[in-house]
Amino acid sequence: MLLVIFGPPAVGKMTVGRAVAAASDFRLFHNHLTIEPLLEVFDHGTPAFNRLNDEFRVRVLEEAAASDTHLVFTFLWPLDDAEDLVTVERYLAPYVEAGKQVAFVELVAPLEVRLERNVTEHRLAAKASKRDLAWSEGNVRESEQHVMNTGPGRRTLAEDLLDRHRLLRLDNSALAPEAAAAEILTWLRGS
Repeated sequence: MLLVIFGPPAVGKMTVGRAVAAASDFRLFHNHLTIEPLLEVFDHGTPAFNRLNDEFRVRVLEEAAASDTHLVFTFLWPLDDAEDLVTVERYLAPYVEAGKQVAFVELVAPLEVRLERNVTEHRLAAKASKRDLAWSEGNVRESEQHVMNTGPGRRTLAEDLLDRHRLLRLDNSALAPEAAAAEILTWLRGS
């Protein structure tokens, strides 16, 4: 099974993913596991960075699907970006083609909560690229110009894909990571 956790920056994707992995047989593959090593060699957003980041992720997902690994995969996904939609479909392909279940968890929290989370010690320890706090806060704020969550009254490019899989929309602004993980695992067991 592939469990995809998405949402805006600093919403708690990695932290909740870790809690899901700690409470189950899932393994965590968070997006900075590929980003941080590549930043040692290439600037973010350069063709080499983008190509290798994508290739590494696809290969990990292929091997995880082939070995029947239950994987939590977390990443930032602007739901209004057509190129990102193609990328997400490529990420899901190894699990979908193998007939394995794919489920999505969409984390939601207001900007104020995410700005507080942006500077937590465990986030900064796992994500060296976020340690420039002024840049990181700007990145969280800048993400507001994109559609990072689904919501009533708007339909995003991503929703046709999301409609083909199970989706849990979880407001985790007042939930401890372990409580969010418990809700997610209960929801998954209901399938």
